[in-house]
Amino acid sequence: MGFTSAWGISGHTDEVIAGLSATLLPAMRADRAHPEAERRRREWQREPLPDYRTWYALGRGDGDRRADPDAIESFRELTAPGGRVDDVCGGMADPSFHVLDDVWEGQDEESMFISVHSKEYAVSSLFHAIGPVRAALLPGWCGTFLLTSAEVRESLPLVERALTFTPAERAAAEDQDWLSYGEREESVLNGPLRIWRTAARQGLGLCGVSVHLC
Repeated sequence: MGFTSAWGISGHTDEVIAGLSATLLPAMRADRAHPEAERRRREWQREPLPDYRTWYALGRGDGDRRADPDAIESFRELTAPGGRVDDVCGGMADPSFHVLDDVWEGQDEESMFISVHSKEYAVSSLFHAIGPVRAALLPGWCGTFLLTSAEVRESLPLVERALTFTPAERAAAEDQDWLSYGEREESVLNGPLRIWRTAARQGLGLCGVSVHLC
């Protein structure tokens, strides 16, 4: 079955962040507290997946290593949109709230990063490309977070460590980012750090959500 997903990081004043917190924070916490969430994270940290091109290959790849189908499924579940956040952002939990209208509406390119894909998850590709050590430096849980302007400034050094690369490191990460991009579209390796720096400079908080659009 096909689907379209989006991962958006948008900049907001602290007043807007405070207004969103009552709706989004309980859902974010519930997804993080899911009984399987921490187990999946630990499994991925203990044994990161090999080159994504080997995941569904019939032969062996990545030297003598072949991707374990159960590990692939666990990683995809870990990095897919959380069920509670998905319900809230899609208007299922409260028809009066929808991420398109109440979080992303009115955002310009400078104050937002968004990555929309068919049959793929942006967070999955980012986390695989940078690996679990760098991913652990990013605030929140698997692409979802709600941060005040002070928290954005405090977390910026960690985000810079996670998403700043030497030329060789960038080439390796880009090789493992399987998403397709339009000519002017930011990649998941570039957009998050850009919006983090912009928000820190402008004194804004950040809202990150990963959702199914359809």
